[in-house]
Amino acid sequence: MRIIKKLDQYIFKNFISLFAGTFCISLFAVMMQFLWKYVDELVGKGLGMDVIAKFFFYAAETLVPTALPLAVLLASLIAFGNLGERLELLSIKAAGISLFRSFYSLIVFVVLLASISLYFQDVVGPQAQTNLLQLRASMAQKSPELEIPEGAFYDGIEGINLYVKQKDDETGVLHDVVIYNMRDGVDNVHIILADSARLETSNDKQFLVLHLYSGEQFENLPGGMLNTQFAPYRRETFVQKHFLIDFDMNLNLIDAEAFSNSEKTKNLSKLLVDIDSMQLSADSLGFTYYDEMKNGALYYYDPQHAGVDSARQQEMLDKLAKTETPVFDTVFVKMKPSEQQNAVRWALNRVEQQQMGMDFKQDIMERQDRAIRKHWIAFWQKIMMSLTCILFFFVGAPLGAIIRKGGLGLPVVVAVIIFIVYYILDTGATNMALEGTIPAWLGPCVSMIVLMPVGLFFTVKANNDSVVFNIDSYKAFFRKLLGIRMKRHLVRKEVIINDPDYPALAERLQILSHECRSYRKGVRRLLLIQLLVCILKNRRDEKLQWISDELEACVEELSNAKDRAVFYYLNRLPIISTEPRFHNRLRKDLKAVIEASEQLIQTINGYKKNI
Repeated sequence: MRIIKKLDQYIFKNFISLFAGTFCISLFAVMMQFLWKYVDELVGKGLGMDVIAKFFFYAAETLVPTALPLAVLLASLIAFGNLGERLELLSIKAAGISLFRSFYSLIVFVVLLASISLYFQDVVGPQAQTNLLQLRASMAQKSPELEIPEGAFYDGIEGINLYVKQKDDETGVLHDVVIYNMRDGVDNVHIILADSARLETSNDKQFLVLHLYSGEQFENLPGGMLNTQFAPYRRETFVQKHFLIDFDMNLNLIDAEAFSNSEKTKNLSKLLVDIDSMQLSADSLGFTYYDEMKNGALYYYDPQHAGVDSARQQEMLDKLAKTETPVFDTVFVKMKPSEQQNAVRWALNRVEQQQMGMDFKQDIMERQDRAIRKHWIAFWQKIMMSLTCILFFFVGAPLGAIIRKGGLGLPVVVAVIIFIVYYILDTGATNMALEGTIPAWLGPCVSMIVLMPVGLFFTVKANNDSVVFNIDSYKAFFRKLLGIRMKRHLVRKEVIINDPDYPALAERLQILSHECRSYRKGVRRLLLIQLLVCILKNRRDEKLQWISDELEACVEELSNAKDRAVFYYLNRLPIISTEPRFHNRLRKDLKAVIEASEQLIQTINGYKKNI
């Protein structure tokens, strides 16, 4: 019991140190992905370091639940990969402790981590999402940073076009300035020419102060002769002139209540309450629209039977539709041509109005359903994201024990591939749930449903010491499936303890050659039928199995020979497949065995003469 406790402590220490590092790496990776997505909202706004720091802090808070599963996957892969690489897992199993038993301390930690993740998403996450949405919306409405180019008109200030021929970056002086001030309207444009100018912001960052030196100002005057050739204007020459321009460069935060309806800013209990309210509202609105359509566009009204119930009126409507000459056609025929045109026009307008009304109501109902689906998806995402920590542990830990490679090499590649598969499944299924293709609860659960059998498979295989990632076993499987064989490559042994019994081997090779010749010749025409019978009856050909076994036994004994000629003919012997699927190849192999056996017999007989 004490050894097991020491083992739990040792594994936990190895895992927790790796988890701390992988969590920082994972959080940095998802932060970079988030930054690339919203980098346009930060560039060109003149934001201070405090605002950017808040943006990254709020983003990090919202991305912690996403980084936790990836960190667990990476840490478990590397930790158990290190244990396998250092042969510590082998020692643990040799001591009679199963691999699953070594998971116990980490299972407790991962379950606790999943609980913390759920609590974080339910308590901290909604407030962080509110702060982030508030900050992003405020940054989107902030005025852009003032960057005046040289040799081009700048229209970043509302109502003013500014042209600067040359700009001194060190002193901030603008040379050869042309200003078109259209804030008083297009008919009253102020044109200002100045030799030099200086632009600066006020202390409260609410205004731009424009200092102009040595210039002229032209202004159109209001009057009745504006459209004539002689429109009145005013010309002013100045040595120094100062303008105040409204240009708010402060970041004004939007009220956080504007984002209270977003599903991202709500906790689990709030989501359930709002879903119930939205569902009740949607049902009430749907019944209201149904009654309006029933009593409006889809309702048949007969003044002569106004007091008859709806069932009776529907019966009359069906009876009227089956008559050869309906009433409305008779009335339409008796109308004048102008009245017929008016009636058709009125009917078309009525149908268009009803269609527009139905489209409008359909759009409202679809938006209601979409909002409800968003809330359900957000609810299940919070639960599934926390359970993903447990899932990724049971994928990463046994996979690391199977791979037995530590460090940041192969485990990182495997973890990235698994996370990409998870991300694709989760994103695709969530989008399908959002569109209503699949149920809203199923979207966030698809990745869990798909990867859970994978984790169970890896756990069982690792606990049973199954070689899942042995490349040689997969090569052998595909060779057997596709009929691909390895060629013989025998070389002389440096040390030979027992020489081959050449006389006995010559007799055995003679018998083997005879059996191959008789098998090939005796059933040449019926060989395909015989093989098909073996396939259908799911049994092996006994004679062919004997040929294969005898050939391999002779090759094994002759591999102790010293003569190079023997190895030359041995390497020409094919490996006989007992699978009855490759008919033509079997005939060629039997022929090759006969020819190589005869050559070997001649070589062995030469040994006898020398002896």
